[in-house]
Amino acid sequence: MELFYLAAHELSDLLNRKEISSEEATAAIIDRIEAVDGRVQAYLTRTAEQALEQARAVDAARARGETLGPLAGVPMALKDNLCTEGVRTTCSSRMLADWVPPYDATVVRRLKEAGAVMLGKLNMDEFAMGSSTENSSFFPTRNPWDLERVPGGSSGGAVAAVAAGEAYFALGSDTGGSIRQPASFCGVVGMKPTYGRVSRYGLVAFASSLDQIGPITRDVTDCALVLEAIAGHDPLDSTSADLPVPDYRSALKPEVKGLKIGVPREYFGAGMEPEVAAIVRRAIAKLEELGAVCEETSLPHTEYALPAYYLVAPAEASSNLARYDGVSYGLRVPGKDITEMYMNTRSQGFGPEVKRRIMLGTYALSSGYYDAYYLKALKVRTLIRRDFETAFEKYDLLATPTSPTVAFRLGEKAGDPLAMYLSDLCTIPINMAGLPALSLPCGFSQGLPVGLQLIGRPFAEATLLQAAYAFEQSTEYHRRRPELGVA
Repeated sequence: MELFYLAAHELSDLLNRKEISSEEATAAIIDRIEAVDGRVQAYLTRTAEQALEQARAVDAARARGETLGPLAGVPMALKDNLCTEGVRTTCSSRMLADWVPPYDATVVRRLKEAGAVMLGKLNMDEFAMGSSTENSSFFPTRNPWDLERVPGGSSGGAVAAVAAGEAYFALGSDTGGSIRQPASFCGVVGMKPTYGRVSRYGLVAFASSLDQIGPITRDVTDCALVLEAIAGHDPLDSTSADLPVPDYRSALKPEVKGLKIGVPREYFGAGMEPEVAAIVRRAIAKLEELGAVCEETSLPHTEYALPAYYLVAPAEASSNLARYDGVSYGLRVPGKDITEMYMNTRSQGFGPEVKRRIMLGTYALSSGYYDAYYLKALKVRTLIRRDFETAFEKYDLLATPTSPTVAFRLGEKAGDPLAMYLSDLCTIPINMAGLPALSLPCGFSQGLPVGLQLIGRPFAEATLLQAAYAFEQSTEYHRRRPELGVA
């Protein structure tokens, strides 16, 4: 297999045996980006020189005999809503097109401390609002498996980069499925940790009670390594959990015997492509074959998750995005007075989907509608969480499809927001409940990847990783790569 398609832990083994240097691996990935990113369009900002400098520093430390972690010298990239000191962070919006943060997000700092090498910043739906990465203000990203299809969203650039061999791993953010859904579309592993497991400090906020940062990797081992590097309490984030970080790699045992897995029937309903459903059911049967006990169960309030989410998330977004007014930072479009300046800045700085969600959220929070819409959505959110709590009294994990469909064609749903929102049907309930979930490749339909979603109890990421690893080791889906030759 080509160097750029190795898993991060495989590259780490080569680096530790000194069969290759970090500088050589980084140069190979930079060459790969040059060769294919003109078609994939995953990157917004490249930091090639900085990456090579970081790689040389790791090589020098290794030559001195210093003890280095498993991510030291491994090239990676970041979704462009994670703040990076001295490197522009745009959120794929004209509003922040030239903004350069004066500090690093906590996860970025932790990766730097682990010795990871940053290649650049990756395309996304504007302010993480979308399911296809077509809402970027700059250009759409394309799916490496079929360049006429979307990679998913909003972390589409991050997932496409990993799938295309343009980074060994990436970090994304997940508000309603924005790591897991594109991971399913592009055939990689994507995890949304428990809310509070990973610090959100330095993540540009979309919906603060739903957002969570997580790893996007080529296999489950890499997912465990990256999660361990970025997880843990952060005094700069009041919502981060003050809990010890387990040794996630020690959970990677190909053993699921006796594990009880619930299969919610509601996740196989209307809108589910029959072949996708069949592939996911075969994957669940494989877990059963490996020794897990799999049973059908019910999460009765699942059907209300999507409408409740599209009240809660836009309401929080309308509040979070109020800060972009042309006064403190970001775009400023002059007007004859401050009110006109506000209006000009926000009308020209935000794209159509962001405006749509701001208006939805402002309406839901407005006088006379707060009780009828927003407050009711919060009550539904509680019911959804209780459904999961009841299920986890009996089961260790839940298994579902990650997405009801394979990747759809560019432009296919761009004119129909509701059809686009339905892409996150299987992922949104997990964010509403604050639970951990992971998507991993489980088969192919129409030549395109299909993802299996595993859902766990709060802070039970180790159990998720164990089950995912057992499935992965018994199949070959994670070893398949898109045939993306050099143009």
